[in-house]
Amino acid sequence: MLFDLDLIKQLYAKQKRELAHVRKVVGRPLTLTEKILFTHLADPLVKVPSGYVEFMPDRVAMQDATAQMALLQLMLANRDKTAVPTSVHCDHLIQAELGAKKDLERSEHESHEVYNFLKSVSNKYGIGFWKPGAGIIHQVLLENYAFPGGLMIGTDSHTPNAGGLGMLAIGVGGADAVDVMAGMSWELKMPKVIGVKLTGELSGWTAAKDVILRVAGILTVKGGTGAVIEYFGPGAKSISCTGKATICNMGAEVGATTSIFGYDSRMRDYLAATGRKEVADLADTMDELFTPDSDAHYDSLIEINLSELSPYVNGPYSPDRAWKIDELAKAVEEHDYPDKIKVALIGSCTNSSYEDIERAASIAKQAIKAGIKAKCPLTITPGSEQVRATIARDGQLELLEEIGGLVLANACGPCIGQWKRSDVAFGEKNSILTSYNRNFSGRNDANPGTHSFVASPEIVIAMSLSGKMSFNPLVDELETADGKKMRLEPPSGRELPERGFEAGLVGYTEPAKDGKDVQVIVSPTSERLQLLEPFLPWKKGDFTNLVVLAKIAGKCTTDHISPAGRWLRYRGHLDRISDNMFSGAVNAFKDLVGRGLNVLNDTEDSYSAIARDYKKANIGWVAVGDENYGEGSSREHAAMEPRYLGARAIIVKSFARIHETNLKKQGILALTFANPGDYDKIGENDRLNFVNLDSFSPQKPLELQIVHADGVKEMILLNHSYNEKQISWFRAGGALNLI
Repeated sequence: MLFDLDLIKQLYAKQKRELAHVRKVVGRPLTLTEKILFTHLADPLVKVPSGYVEFMPDRVAMQDATAQMALLQLMLANRDKTAVPTSVHCDHLIQAELGAKKDLERSEHESHEVYNFLKSVSNKYGIGFWKPGAGIIHQVLLENYAFPGGLMIGTDSHTPNAGGLGMLAIGVGGADAVDVMAGMSWELKMPKVIGVKLTGELSGWTAAKDVILRVAGILTVKGGTGAVIEYFGPGAKSISCTGKATICNMGAEVGATTSIFGYDSRMRDYLAATGRKEVADLADTMDELFTPDSDAHYDSLIEINLSELSPYVNGPYSPDRAWKIDELAKAVEEHDYPDKIKVALIGSCTNSSYEDIERAASIAKQAIKAGIKAKCPLTITPGSEQVRATIARDGQLELLEEIGGLVLANACGPCIGQWKRSDVAFGEKNSILTSYNRNFSGRNDANPGTHSFVASPEIVIAMSLSGKMSFNPLVDELETADGKKMRLEPPSGRELPERGFEAGLVGYTEPAKDGKDVQVIVSPTSERLQLLEPFLPWKKGDFTNLVVLAKIAGKCTTDHISPAGRWLRYRGHLDRISDNMFSGAVNAFKDLVGRGLNVLNDTEDSYSAIARDYKKANIGWVAVGDENYGEGSSREHAAMEPRYLGARAIIVKSFARIHETNLKKQGILALTFANPGDYDKIGENDRLNFVNLDSFSPQKPLELQIVHADGVKEMILLNHSYNEKQISWFRAGGALNLI
């Protein structure tokens, strides 16, 4: 099925008309990012925009875990149909354990209530529905919806995957998606543009994954915050469309707003192979728009020679801890990382393309010939039913199964913590190696003892054959079945199937043309779904006598604030899921995780239980955090839970982009210390008073009075990035209250 062709035709005609005007206003060469953003403005361009800017996206995409809360909010917006094309993809709720068939059957049984809700609400509001097993949202978007020059928002942090097809695709919270689905513009702080110039060519063991692993090592997990990463240069032509998507996908790990490549012949080939030649023909006429100007200016520039790039393995515990493959053995020894690989996992939204599996299978083929099997459990996660059906037909799955691989469902699975793992005890120190994107503590299996490392699929397969993290497949040898030594040859493989893609089982449901009579029923006794009630507006006046619920030490991702795993089942039930709030957060006052001091009774308890006590007593609270607070997944539950349980403000040294916006949308004050050292001044028994909320205005710091436990008072300043519109969200009790 060819989606959005008329929309694309209309957009391209508009962009052609507007580009000349954009050039005249800007008066300098343009990056690709600027060309796309400036032709998606809500209002005509009159000057070079800065600060917060209003845009009109072409499409919205949601996965099942985030779609529940977003669509529950949409139901409050009094619309008959979404204002822009929208899709829902059921990929997050399928738990990996026994293999594709059994895991999918269990999910359809356990989550039938949620799937039925998503299907019916999609039918009512004109939303395309992709059922469980159809594939991971980002792979399905790339195969069906992504197109050069478009602007898409998605309620998942890895939405930038579509940048592999020249689309600006940006991860957002559900409230942002609701705005756009309700026909409103979407607000984004005008990003900087980081240029990555690629020269040379990929060859041998080096894969597209190694480009972003290298970039992550350069920029760190917050180096891309507030910026789009734009890849250009002659080296880009040596990377397939799906390889480009891998790079853009994992740009989320450096905090980037999104990542993008300019349109080229590799994208055209992919569009044609996935049944969208008409889109490719249209894109061929848009060269000036869909590539950066040759002398475009970038706010900063990184240069990578692909011919000299080494394979990388990044980890553990942070996706920016980058090791060249020939440095890894030394790192394992020096840092006492477990050398034995307990499980190797390939696939996911990041690396499950036909080319990825082809290259991995070429290593498996060598192993089979030598009589070698994986020395550890090995899993394969196809990215979509289309990919799965094609690699089953062409034999790659059989090769991977022959060396010991277990094929999982076309879903997120272990990548997002949906992994029923039983081979290690909780807290047991162990190493796993994946081709995924994110490897925070407990991310894959909820076990803080798991050292998760990230690499390309071919490196993962090669290292699984030795079972050791210290094995370097470029130079080390394996022992064959007959006792001889062999060294693996570099991987090889086609980027697209010679016989075209197999469709596999149909997973798409077209919505009703008129859904007015479609009933969406949510049981009042459901444990999975709960209708929402608007949050109360600000009552004017200052917040006073606030308690410190939590002061969090070190890295605090959205996984720490609202973990996934077993909690995914409650993503549509705000009250139930709020029981996980801050359950992974490290207490800065005591050696505790997820627990703190209840100042009402001087006892220790979980943060969520304490917050419920404060809410019952009508006592407001704040949480205090460190740098890059809220990095990771886009999940707005990490903002909605604190709001629901009585948070007035979150005060940190710095925020990750999506989470800061999510907090603002829900009516929580998202503030940063004017002096980062003031973080140290906040005590466990302090009381906090805001003294100038009535004059809350853009670019004016808020004043906070700290009343220490000994009665001593001191004032500190808190910065913010609110504009007038965002301040109106706070006053209204949340952005949704204004729709």
